[in-house]
Amino acid sequence: MFTYKDPMLRDDAMKGKTILVTGGGTGLGRSMSTYFLQLGANVIITSRKLDVLEETAREMEAETGGKVLALQSDVRKYDQVEAVINKGYEHFGRIDGLVNNAAGNFISPTERLSSGAFEAVIGIVLQGSINNTLALGKRWIKEGQPGTVLSVVTTYAWTGSAFVVPSATAKAGVLAMTRSLAVEWAKYKIRLNAVAPGPFPTKGAWDRLVPGDLQKVFDPENKVPVGRAGEHQELSNLCAYLMSDFSAYINGDCITIDGGEWLKGAGQFNAMSAVPAEMWDMIEQMTRSAK
Repeated sequence: MFTYKDPMLRDDAMKGKTILVTGGGTGLGRSMSTYFLQLGANVIITSRKLDVLEETAREMEAETGGKVLALQSDVRKYDQVEAVINKGYEHFGRIDGLVNNAAGNFISPTERLSSGAFEAVIGIVLQGSINNTLALGKRWIKEGQPGTVLSVVTTYAWTGSAFVVPSATAKAGVLAMTRSLAVEWAKYKIRLNAVAPGPFPTKGAWDRLVPGDLQKVFDPENKVPVGRAGEHQELSNLCAYLMSDFSAYINGDCITIDGGEWLKGAGQFNAMSAVPAEMWDMIEQMTRSAK
């Protein structure tokens, strides 16, 4: 009997495709990249930390037998994004899909943030997604090649959420870009979609966002109607489907995969209103030390 923890698609569902995944060296990016490889795709993973990427690439190749190209890139720099795409074409001969997964976030009262904090998050999430989508889209259009773009957003892209305002602002922009270009670029056979995951805990990111005992407040067993956090495989299943030709008639959509969380309480971090001022000082120190 199959469960939500099992792979969903047939083994050759992405055979012959090459997928570029930003932030593909860790967390959810790594999980979906591994599944793409298992389905027969080549994968290009990028981030600013080349040593982490190269180690991840070796591990994923050993696990799947697939081919991984690890390339250092700051998604905020358009010239670096173009360089990655050029190297990907040189190495694999083509790039068929893009997953805008690179992200950054701060959980903090907005009045405590500097303009630099906004610049950092919006630069990675929104400008980074724009840079990769624009650079690759231009290449596809010039060469008459179909393509698929999938952007990882959040449910607060449309609800908004207190205490993560830079991220909410950036993710809303990515969702608007997705819906806009889905219409404009469909004539070029380029599809754009998004996914909005709920809680899919990854050790590093989850601990930085929700440190210490606050994790009990955000325990999915209490917050998510289905009573659990998401499994990485079920998100990977959804992303692989949307990147594959099986989803050829899905364009401009955003699919929520959160167990009903946002419907239960819009604004993923609104409950942080209960945190007293002195605890924010402690959270800030824990966040800094986690870096």
